[in-house]
Amino acid sequence: MTAKAKTSGAILAAVHETAEDLHQAGFIDKRRMRQYDALCLTPVPEYSSEAIKAVRERYKISQAVLASVLNTSLSTVRQWEIGQKHPSGPSAKLLDLLDRKGLEALI
Repeated sequence: MTAKAKTSGAILAAVHETAEDLHQAGFIDKRRMRQYDALCLTPVPEYSSEAIKAVRERYKISQAVLASVLNTSLSTVRQWEIGQKHPSGPSAKLLDLLDRKGLEALI
């Protein structure tokens, strides 16, 4: 992680913590708090075909099992691994969760 990313992450964490305190004190309504929550979400990284295959092999699962865990089709996982398609939306988020937290987090 770069120094700039660490700094901006620390700043966002401080802003979010302050907003939570203001929300609990009644100075920020729920709607505004949701905006702060969305602002402070970490972006989902993009996975290359090699990275997807590496994640799958780390957990020793087949393409079919990965497809099932991510609630997508086997052909989609195959296309990801050969670089014809890239995961997006919920699939990308679940793949990131699998990568960071492990298979147990999704089962």
